[in-house]
Amino acid sequence: MNRETLAGNWKQLRGKAKERWGKLTNDDLDVVEGKADQLAGKIQERYGKSKEEAEKEVDEFCRTC
Repeated sequence: MNRETLAGNWKQLRGKAKERWGKLTNDDLDVVEGKADQLAGKIQERYGKSKEEAEKEVDEFCRTC
């Protein structure tokens, strides 16, 4: 799966994202709406990670889903 597919399957993948990044709130996930760059931004915000680390995690998430 790539970043574009993430947006198309967001309703199904939302639960997996919540399991992976438990600090993200439902409101965070509502705002993200499957947009990989916004998901990375929320991960940065909640976990204090660098932009590169967050983007790497999102890319890995996309590959494994």
